[in-house]
Amino acid sequence: MQRGSRGTRHAEEWSGRTENSMALRVGVIGGGQLARMMIAPAVELGLEIRVLAEAEGMSAQLAATAVGDYRDLDTVRAFAQDVDVITFDHEHVPQGVLRALADEGIAVRPGPDALQFAQDKLVMRARLAELGVPQPDWAAVANAEELQAFLDDHGGRAVVKTPRGGYDGKGVRVVSSGEEAADWFAEIGALLVEELVSFTRELAQQIARRPGGQMVAYPVVETVQRDGVCAEVLAPAPGASERLAQVAEGIGRQIAEGLGVTGMLAVELFETDDERILVNELAMRPHNSGHWSQDGAVTGQFEQHLRAVADLPLGDAAPRAPWAVMVNILGGPAEGTFEDRFEAAMTAHPEAKIHTYGKAARPGRKVGHVNVAGADLDDVVYTARAAAAQFD
Repeated sequence: MQRGSRGTRHAEEWSGRTENSMALRVGVIGGGQLARMMIAPAVELGLEIRVLAEAEGMSAQLAATAVGDYRDLDTVRAFAQDVDVITFDHEHVPQGVLRALADEGIAVRPGPDALQFAQDKLVMRARLAELGVPQPDWAAVANAEELQAFLDDHGGRAVVKTPRGGYDGKGVRVVSSGEEAADWFAEIGALLVEELVSFTRELAQQIARRPGGQMVAYPVVETVQRDGVCAEVLAPAPGASERLAQVAEGIGRQIAEGLGVTGMLAVELFETDDERILVNELAMRPHNSGHWSQDGAVTGQFEQHLRAVADLPLGDAAPRAPWAVMVNILGGPAEGTFEDRFEAAMTAHPEAKIHTYGKAARPGRKVGHVNVAGADLDDVVYTARAAAAQFD
């Protein structure tokens, strides 16, 4: 197969494969829990999954065929030689590496033109403004004086974010003085400042999109944050009106199309006190807000992501039950091991689906999650929380 034509021939190559031919090879950059959870659906879809892990012993070590620095072009290029399409466990691969791969005809999904908006929050905000997507008031600020001017215009308090990096509450500060971000200005330079939104809850909308534009939307969900970390997800969002669901889905579809996303897109949203829906942040990969779908939807987000990046028909995203709840296992057992807790959790809550990430326990760390689906929301929430608590 000619390398230069690789990115345009996947549909033809896939449809022409026979039972005895080599499976389509999906390369995942990043060896974390998201890559780990792609392994089982890849097997079910008949795909061969390969992982470039950052270090030995990571969550996705079962499929890790290479270990190396995802920031190094030669390392990533060597990994890409043995796969048909590249996708990601995270958004941190440098643009220079991504564009070099794309220029060599390697199918990168989502591609660098889309990923730049998940990698840099200032670039994201500017593009969403061009698309007319509802979002908080924001500005790029280069020093304490500019930040103070924004604060003076927005009630004296605002949210400051580092444009690149940052997750689970990292790289985010609520400030009331321009000097409170002085260290970040000295280290990073320009920062993103946003109005401090008065919201009633946080929501998330997931969209899957194929290269040709086919899209599938999941129900809008409510996410519950504790200490800046997602703790629970309720699907669908309780009390969500038909209008809210339509608006959230419309925003998700507009962003997926406008940014040219391929794969899973997660749009984190604020529902404000005055009933507006505003975009908070984006992720172009499977996302914590979609873990419920593994056991609560006809097609889980990990299978859906693989379908999308392999340019296969997308699956049904409909829920399997009226309610599904995901509760993260944060930190892990203070004493003993995960194995010590499994039997008790399974015995007490046989309806719960327990997913662990192969990570060592550490305070605040996401080390697994529990999914429960059913007809009564209170029962589902109680069971998911109780099962997750077995691992404290």
